[in-house]
Amino acid sequence: MKTVDALNRLGTETAFEVLARANALAAQGHSMINLGIGQPDFPTPPHIVEAAIKALRDGHHGYTPANGIPELREAVAAELEPRAGRPLDPDRVLIVPGGKVTMFFAITAFGEPGAEIVYPNPSFPIYESLINYTGATAVPLMLKEEDAFGFKAEDLLSLITDRTRLVILNSPANPTGGVVAPEELHRLAEGLEAHPQVTLLCDEIYSRILYGEHRHASLLAYPSLSERIILLDGWSKTYAMTGWRLGYSYWPEALVGKMARLAVNSYSCVNAAAQHAGLAALTGPQEDVERMRLAFDQRRKAIVEGLNRIEGVSCVEPGGAFYAFPNISGTGFTAKQLEEGLLEEAGVAAIAGTSFGANGEGFLRLSYANSLENIEIALERIANYLTERRPQAASAS
Repeated sequence: MKTVDALNRLGTETAFEVLARANALAAQGHSMINLGIGQPDFPTPPHIVEAAIKALRDGHHGYTPANGIPELREAVAAELEPRAGRPLDPDRVLIVPGGKVTMFFAITAFGEPGAEIVYPNPSFPIYESLINYTGATAVPLMLKEEDAFGFKAEDLLSLITDRTRLVILNSPANPTGGVVAPEELHRLAEGLEAHPQVTLLCDEIYSRILYGEHRHASLLAYPSLSERIILLDGWSKTYAMTGWRLGYSYWPEALVGKMARLAVNSYSCVNAAAQHAGLAALTGPQEDVERMRLAFDQRRKAIVEGLNRIEGVSCVEPGGAFYAFPNISGTGFTAKQLEEGLLEEAGVAAIAGTSFGANGEGFLRLSYANSLENIEIALERIANYLTERRPQAASAS
């Protein structure tokens, strides 16, 4: 059969492939510690689960509005108000079945042959995949270890041309845990005044998972950019709701109606019970969110300290999310070689930095959304593997 060429340009998310291989090895009896998938290892808080059950018992079994139930959109607008520093319009909120839908809608809305889309590299692989799918030119903003995987505003602004349609930002970031400094975000906002043709997709899915002195800053706080910002966030990471497939987005007034029409043409509406669960998450007690964040912080410190003890490995401290992105260039392995060796021989699932873009060579992503005990065992296995295999890696290189 003859399909469109665009399908051949789609990439994938390697974390799911590694997860499947890790599960297959575990099913064969191999001991496996999964530091690959970006998924909180905590259950969804009970009051959120109960809200979904109650919604089903109360008869919320039918279609909902394509843009989401009104009370949930109002709660999202209230949730975003502190980031913006002003009241926000619930009618510009779109409830979606997971954060990727916002990416798909935004990138396909602006990407076409001849257009350019700026995206961070390394970054969540679906950005580059969807840009390529649309036929637009993917323009990488190279994130640097020496900047703790943040970026300088001047570096991003230098990439913008008259063909730039969209700029993608992600802070805190996957896979690096990098956080953009507020002063750089301010400089970026000022610089964007000279580029009124550019829309911004701000992926803030890890906005509440920050550590130390880091505080979340959003371009939503700049009224001059308010009609050019698409904000992506959701429940998956903050509330341990990955399998609920629930996200939200905030759109420029000129776009939200078109995106709701895209929703009608694709998925019709989001699961009704899941939306009531999302409402309970935003309006209910938040103690579980902080409990999970504190646990992630403890694990973050342990994994960074442990990685920096391993010969040939160094790791900058991530400021947010739940990923470590260690530099493994001193081990003699390429990123993919180490990913495969750790999985097949050491029983540790991790993701090669190159799965997040060419600029990820020499790095490995480790998710610390796992127990402290498992992290310590994984660190020991990594250290032992490298000690045993280093002479072979050196000779192969």
